Amino acid sequence: MPLPYKIASLLYAFHEDGRVLMMERQHDPNRGLFSPPGGKLQTDTGESPHNCAIREANEETGLNLSPNDLHLTGIVSENGYQGETHWLMFLFEIKPRLTELPPDHEEGAFRWATREDLDTLPMPGTDREQIWPLFWQHRGGFFAAHCHCAENQPDQWTLLQSSVNPQPATGKPS
Repeated sequence: MPLPYKIASLLYAFHEDGRVLMMERQHDPNRGLFSPPGGKLQTDTGESPHNCAIREANEETGLNLSPNDLHLTGIVSENGYQGETHWLMFLFEIKPRLTELPPDHEEGAFRWATREDLDTLPMPGTDREQIWPLFWQHRGGFFAAHCHCAENQPDQWTLLQSSVNPQPATGKPS
């Protein structure tokens, strides 16, 4: 049986002091695990990844962003994730830095995390093992990666495109 394809935008938001905003997910997939805020594109309306990121930022954090407030750091495709779905994810860094923790949302509870916290925070294995290292390496640049997920086998990752920029995207808090 063919698996459904889901498309999402993830938001990598940072505090002025460098901590990253993480959400403990209250719903599947990844219930009880931490990930950046974000959500699925409204494919029935033809929503773009940038517009999805702007909408999700407003819905989940209260931020009012424009496309210029976003830096597309990466695109990740996963086929057969958990044997349930294929994913296409757009990873956006929010350029304006935050000064306060957003209030908890129906999708989950927020917390700040240091880069070191990400080593022990409960999160999907693909995030810890591949996506976060790729994000840190390409912050301010761009990457595209693909993961072939097969049950009872190690995930197979391919870096399809890589453009490293030594400077992270930055902006003023809004």
